[in-house]
Amino acid sequence: MRMRKKSELPHKLCQHCSRPFAWRKKWERDWEQVRYCSDRCRSAGPAKTGGSA
Repeated sequence: MRMRKKSELPHKLCQHCSRPFAWRKKWERDWEQVRYCSDRCRSAGPAKTGGSA
């Protein structure tokens, strides 16, 4: 397997912080189910939009 530049890897947006993150080897088997960029965002859950005023 040849080495790839990070810019060549697939990217997604984190559902909590909306920051882009790139594919990682540890997510190879379940890339389709990965939704968060980090454990911190995963534990916080989905971002809450709107709110009561």
